[in-house]
Amino acid sequence: MNSAYYSVITGTGSYIPSKRVTNEDFLKNEFYDTDGKKLEKTNQEIIDKFLEITTIAERRHVTDNLVTSDISYFAALDAIESANIDREELDYIIVAHNFGDVQKDNKQLDIVPSIAARVKHKLEIKNPFTVAYDLPFGCPGWLQGIIQADYFIKSGDAKKVLVIGADILSRVSDPHDRDSMLYSDGAGATVMEARKSDDPIGILGHKARSDTFLYSRMLYMGKSYKPDNENKDDFFLKMNGRKLYQYALENVPQSIKNCLEKSNIHLKDIKKLLIHQANGKMDSAILKRLYSLYDMVDIPENVMPMTISWLGNSSVATVPTLLDLLLKDKLEAHEVNKGDILVFASVGAGMNINVMTYRM
Repeated sequence: MNSAYYSVITGTGSYIPSKRVTNEDFLKNEFYDTDGKKLEKTNQEIIDKFLEITTIAERRHVTDNLVTSDISYFAALDAIESANIDREELDYIIVAHNFGDVQKDNKQLDIVPSIAARVKHKLEIKNPFTVAYDLPFGCPGWLQGIIQADYFIKSGDAKKVLVIGADILSRVSDPHDRDSMLYSDGAGATVMEARKSDDPIGILGHKARSDTFLYSRMLYMGKSYKPDNENKDDFFLKMNGRKLYQYALENVPQSIKNCLEKSNIHLKDIKKLLIHQANGKMDSAILKRLYSLYDMVDIPENVMPMTISWLGNSSVATVPTLLDLLLKDKLEAHEVNKGDILVFASVGAGMNINVMTYRM
């Protein structure tokens, strides 16, 4: 077989905020329905049902002094150290996010200069040919950044690419919306490098889709559910949870199968499935549906590492954080070895879905 260049992960990093927010911390909230009516159920009933549906018991929020570019920088430092590279040799810095630098007391979008430019500045990179740009693609943003990095590397345009996924959802969630309990903050970063190999390694294949005709409003920005909310002009992240759940269940398993077929890989050869940590029960349902597409009844134990029960849904940060914890042996009962094949999958605002196969 002729040698070729492949895109390989050589370093990972993450920033997990220190502030733990448990479900019980929401007992003091006033929750309203979409029609502005206060929910009749007690908050204890609401959080008990929430835990049952999502498996989320706690999540992480940043401290008041931090913004998205800060935590992106922290994760980037971790990844660069992990890869043991000279940061001046980076060809691209891609930062996937959705809300920019939202201050604690100011909801206004702040993305000029770009978050990637701010990260490059914080890293003190002087090389003008380290191109820094942002990628807003919903929750699948980090994985889409990895896919773009693969194209840069395969084309010969880049040898080293830093891809970051970061969001601070606690600043854009409506405290009067039950869905606010889903959201958390965090950042994950990955260094991709070109590696020459006789056998396929690193990224083997990927596939993405955008279903905007029918599903563009599954996630959107809207006003607080509380009619007389004091911040009446503020917009918050809103979600059509029931329809989004159904969309994901119908489309994510098939998208994974499509990517596996494109990569000439069978599901039985997959060691781990790293999926966006959106909802524990939803991810389990997606896994079951995926195996049913292959008429496989027995799902291997520990094939799908999960962090959502204690980290919540941090949007673009969930998958790179999960990967970082996995590769650094910080997930109990999970390990990967050279030659293992991983599948990455994400779904989110757009609606967008992307999938990638990867050989360690």
